[in-house]
Amino acid sequence: MYYKMLIGMLILGSCATTEFYLKEIQVTNDNTKNHDLDNNDNFPPDGKWLVYDTRTALGGVGGSPSVERVNIETKATEVLFEIPGNTEFGPGAGAASYHPTENKVIFIHGLPVCTEKNPYQQWRRSGVIVNDNQPNMAINMDARDVTFPFTPGALRGGTHRHEWSRDGKWVGYTYNDAIMKKLEDSTGIKWNLRTIAVSNQQHPVIVDKDDAGENVAGTWYSAVVVRVVPDPKPGSDEISNAASDSWIGTSGYPKPDGSKQMARAFIGKVNDNNGKPVDELFVVDIPEAINVPGEYGPLEGTPTTSPMPPRGTVQRRLTHTANSQFPGCGGVVRSSFDGKQISFLARDTKGVQQVFLISPLGGEPVQVTEHHSDVQSGVRWSDDNQSIAYIWDNSIVLCEISDQPFEKRAKRLTAKTTEAPSNLVWSNDGRTMAFNRTVSGDGKSDQKKQIFVINLGTNK
Repeated sequence: MYYKMLIGMLILGSCATTEFYLKEIQVTNDNTKNHDLDNNDNFPPDGKWLVYDTRTALGGVGGSPSVERVNIETKATEVLFEIPGNTEFGPGAGAASYHPTENKVIFIHGLPVCTEKNPYQQWRRSGVIVNDNQPNMAINMDARDVTFPFTPGALRGGTHRHEWSRDGKWVGYTYNDAIMKKLEDSTGIKWNLRTIAVSNQQHPVIVDKDDAGENVAGTWYSAVVVRVVPDPKPGSDEISNAASDSWIGTSGYPKPDGSKQMARAFIGKVNDNNGKPVDELFVVDIPEAINVPGEYGPLEGTPTTSPMPPRGTVQRRLTHTANSQFPGCGGVVRSSFDGKQISFLARDTKGVQQVFLISPLGGEPVQVTEHHSDVQSGVRWSDDNQSIAYIWDNSIVLCEISDQPFEKRAKRLTAKTTEAPSNLVWSNDGRTMAFNRTVSGDGKSDQKKQIFVINLGTNK
């Protein structure tokens, strides 16, 4: 298979006087703005473009005035969506991802009404969809209703890092609730807790208009699927934060009976036996119908409670590192395309951060990498489920998943550089990897994120 051939070439090259690395091609060059891939799915189905946002600072998305794309062959750029008169207070747009089979993108959009007093915030944003052939025509994906009585199928805050499922039928994302933020401000209790929600095209959601322009109708139906609490019971599986999430498999993970279960993997923050926060790996099973209330309360929430998961959601803890010598898990967790394995970062017995794999059904994690220093990013999977790519030692590394010795399975694709590449993404056809590098212009103040690609050839 192609990826094994590529690793073999790199091994042969590494034995020579000069190591063999793939050529890095810079595809964006405008040093007046950033070109941020933001750790999303940035390639369209044909793999010829990359979508990015132009956030005005190297961190944060609140001030991003546009979402654009670049052709990786011609380096031509196109504006897919632009906010005229955008300011540092918003509305802002960014963190874009392409649909896996259709030429359309989804991204964050701050609420239309943003001021210095009430700017773009975690709890004041939603997701919008734009088709390639209809730029600047934004379609609201998730509905937002912050006036009581609330609306089932609508959320009450801010959605972020929207990710299409690999079959294109769902969108998953992290979520912060505006009503709970308001409750936090009035009580001093930490109620603004990040969690995870999903949407599908069950039916559009209509909400009442409000004078402040805070309510937004949506074309998809949405529900929170992970329950969080402000103070998890020590030693329990309760969590206070859920993030770094992604879909499992192309259409879920295989169950023992052969059926598929739609699910998202994520990092959840538990409290250990002493009450100290620890990040662990979780899975939440998602029912086909997300419009039926579950045991914890109404889907839409109340003035003093968060929206609650629908009936049929099952939240499960996969790792138990809290009592180990080096507790905690990390990285944006991702699964193989067949849904059989989830990748995450954790520390080995020497305290070095490595890539581990675990089944969505549970069991013991398996350590995949054996580096002498920390792996710097979560992984991207090959479409044949046999290889992973990640960033280590300021280089992009390709690692085969097999029983071969580690030094034969893992090789650098790019040379080590002073600053690490970031936001690695693998094209759907397996031909190309893209990533960000910070490039200086005439001086430090001119640093901007640019997009680079390396060509892997084809495995087809």
